Amino acid sequence: MNSTSNEISNPSTGFLLRLIGFRALHSAARWGCFFVLCLWALAGNAQAQDFYKPGAVVEIRLVFKEKNWDDILDSLKQIGNDERLAADALINGVRYKGVGVRYKGNSSYFSVRKSGSAKLPFNIKIDFTEKNQSLPGGITTLKLANSFRDPSFLREVLAYEIAGQYMPAPKANFAKVFVNEEFIGLYSNTESVDKPFLQRHYDKGKGALLKCDPADWNAKMPAGCSPSDQASLQYLGNDSLCYQGIYEVEQGYWADLIQFTDILNRKPELLDSVLNIDAALWMLAFDNVTVNLDSYLGKFCHNYYLYKDSSGVFHPILWDLNMAFGGFRYNGVEEAAMSDEKLQTLSPFLHYREKNMKRPLILQLLSNDLWRKVYIAHIRTLLEEQFANGAYKKRAQELQKMLDPTVQEDKNKLYDYEGFKSNIDTIAKAEKSNIIGIAQLMDRRAAYLAEHPLLQKTPPVISDAKHTLQKKQTTIVTCKTENARNVWVLYRQGKTGVFQRAAMHDDGQHGDGAAADQVWGISLPYGKGLTYYFIAEDERNATVLPRKASHAPFEVQ
Repeated sequence: MNSTSNEISNPSTGFLLRLIGFRALHSAARWGCFFVLCLWALAGNAQAQDFYKPGAVVEIRLVFKEKNWDDILDSLKQIGNDERLAADALINGVRYKGVGVRYKGNSSYFSVRKSGSAKLPFNIKIDFTEKNQSLPGGITTLKLANSFRDPSFLREVLAYEIAGQYMPAPKANFAKVFVNEEFIGLYSNTESVDKPFLQRHYDKGKGALLKCDPADWNAKMPAGCSPSDQASLQYLGNDSLCYQGIYEVEQGYWADLIQFTDILNRKPELLDSVLNIDAALWMLAFDNVTVNLDSYLGKFCHNYYLYKDSSGVFHPILWDLNMAFGGFRYNGVEEAAMSDEKLQTLSPFLHYREKNMKRPLILQLLSNDLWRKVYIAHIRTLLEEQFANGAYKKRAQELQKMLDPTVQEDKNKLYDYEGFKSNIDTIAKAEKSNIIGIAQLMDRRAAYLAEHPLLQKTPPVISDAKHTLQKKQTTIVTCKTENARNVWVLYRQGKTGVFQRAAMHDDGQHGDGAAADQVWGISLPYGKGLTYYFIAEDERNATVLPRKASHAPFEVQ
C-alpha cells in the first residue's frame, strides 16, 4: 500500500510534566491524576494482553473454605446447572476474592471423572460475588481445559495460535492450577467468547451470541419439528422449542437463530447480506486443513458460536480445539472411525462432494463458484504460511520444550510423559484410542492437499494495491493483476456490517489507467475507516489480497 497511515499518539510523560510546570498547584494535581489514570489504563491493557500472551504459563491458585470442595463441584456438575462454589483466587500473584468455580465440559469432564482422575476442567467467574471485579482488560471468565484426548498438551493452544492469524478466535496459552496449595496440573487457558472478546473483534458486544453446541445431547425434538443433525444450522421451523437443547442463546433471542437458518436453507440468495462470508470460509478451511473434526465439519457438528453484530450480520467463531490435528476420527459421513491415511487425505470438499444437506453452511457456500474459489485460496494460504514450510512444527517444538518441566511435575496428567514427548511425530495412546502425531498427520496432509488438481494450478496474481481520496467525495481503488478474468473489491465502513462486493474495471474509465493494461479500478464511497480487499479470479481459481482478506483488510486512514 502506498497510502500514508495516520498515527495517533498519547501525550508523553515529558509533555505532561511541562504542562504541570506551567500551571498552578491544583492544575498540576489534576494533570498528575490524569497521568496516573493514563498509566493505569495502559498497564491494564498490557496486562490483559499478557494474560493470554502466546506460549506463556500463568499461575492460578484457588482457595476453598470447604475441604470437600471437589465433592461439591461434582454435585453441582451432576445436577446440570451453572451454580458455582465461591473461592478466593491468586492469579499471577494478584488476589481476587469470591470468584465462582464450577467444573465444565462434556467428555472432558464425564470421561475423566469416571477414570478417577483429579484433573477436571474448570470454569472460573471472576465477578461471582464482587460484581465490579475483573482481571485487567475486563476479563471476567476463565476457561481451563485438561488436554482431554491430547497427549501432546499442544493441540488447543497451537490451533488457536494459527486460527487467530486469519479469523477472530480466542487467545490461548497455559496455566498451572493449584487448589488449596495442591498442584492439580497443567491446563490450557482459553479466552472466553464473551463481551470483552466481542468488543475487541466486532462492536459494543451487545448483539446476539448463539452457542452452537447441544446443551442436552439426549434432548428429544418436539413434535412438528424438522429433524436436525445436532447444531448443523438446518432450518427446523419457526418454533423456538425446535432449537432448544441443540443451541444455547447466551445473548439475544431465538428469533435471531431462526432467521439465520431460514435464510441459509431456504433463501441462500440473501446469504451474503446476513453472513460474514469470508469468516465462514476461513473457519471451514481451517477445520478441514487441520482435520478438526470435533467441529461443524465432523460427526457431532458443534463447537462454534454465531455472533450477530449490531448491523445484523452473523459471524462464526471457532471454539474448543483440543481435538484439532486429528484428535477425533469421525467425519460425519462414514460411520467407522477414520484410519490414519484417511485423516491425512481428508477431502477438502467433505460434505460438499456428498451433497450432504445436513451441512447447509458447507453446501451453500461451496455451491457458489466465487466463494468456492476463495475457500481454496484460503486453504492455499494456510498450507503455504503454516504447514508446507514447517512453521507449525517449529512452533509445536518450541511449546513442547517450554512445557517439559511442568508436564513432568504434573502428577495428574491424563496421559504419560512418553506420550507428551512423542505425540508431535508419532501416535500416542489416550485411553484405548490412538492419537495420531501432529506432524505425522500434517506433513502428509500438506503434501496431499498440495497435489489437489485445484491447488496444482497457478492462480491469478494481484499487486500494486492503491487507494486515492478524491476531493472528499470518492475513493479510487486500483490494483494490478496477471491472468485474471474478473476482479472484485469487497468493502465496508468500520468493523460491522457485510463486505459489499463490486466489480472492478480495466477500461480506462475508472481511475485504472489505460484500457486492457491489467490495472483495474473502481470508485468507492469516500471516508476514512473504509476497509477493503481484492479477489481476482480465473476459470478455476482465485487470489485474495491481502491474503488474510476480511481479517486484515486494507484501510483508508
